[in-house]
Amino acid sequence: MDLATLIGLFGAIGIILATIMLGGSAVVFINVPSMLIVLGGTMLVVMMKFSLKQFLGAGVVAVKAFVHKSPDPANLISKAVELAKTSRQGGLLSLENAEVPDEFMKNGINLIVDGHEPEMVRAVLVKDLALTLQRHATGRSIFKAIADVGPAMGMIGTLIGLVQMLSKMDDPKQIGPAMAVALLTTLYGAILANVIAMPVADKLELRSNEERRSKSLVIDGLMAILEGQNPKVIEGMLQNYLPKSKRSTEAEAATAAG
Repeated sequence: MDLATLIGLFGAIGIILATIMLGGSAVVFINVPSMLIVLGGTMLVVMMKFSLKQFLGAGVVAVKAFVHKSPDPANLISKAVELAKTSRQGGLLSLENAEVPDEFMKNGINLIVDGHEPEMVRAVLVKDLALTLQRHATGRSIFKAIADVGPAMGMIGTLIGLVQMLSKMDDPKQIGPAMAVALLTTLYGAILANVIAMPVADKLELRSNEERRSKSLVIDGLMAILEGQNPKVIEGMLQNYLPKSKRSTEAEAATAAG
């Protein structure tokens, strides 16, 4: 569970609701026609930009913003080094019974144990990574589209409300309420875009970058194992994926020497 996403989302919504309630009656901020044009209109317009399958699948991708936990690169490096040591001692077939918690790494190990050529193993893993990133990119694009369309639909609703307000200029008592309703659609569009859609899109981009790094690390590690490189050299090579402060000096020295 990503606490940053949950705290940020519910915290922002909570502050908005608290401000509304402290300023008076919250009922005046509820307008069903405005919600319909902003929420319903935005979803329908965004649906036009993508296939139905892609649009409906965006919710599944969005879950990654809340619950996905990327593998720790340091743990992946440790596992790759452990597998390298096992392979040097007992051959590639000895990896068959190795405990590998990461699913992507496990799939790569299965390909290696099945005797596939290094080029084949790399091609399959790179294809898997590319398709994963493509799915993430589609989900990200949908939420960015929602962030773009939401305020526009809010403005359309505001213009509709203004037209209705101007049609009642002969009754001054109707102008104030009509103006408030017109502005509510802009408010709804701004909240939808800036509190929900855009932050989720940005978090999905972060998750995508983390997954690209983790899977690239796994691919490099497995290819090095197939080539029979020294475990220390593999460790030093893979530590390039870590911040400099977390790298092992001994492993880096082994890589330079190798």
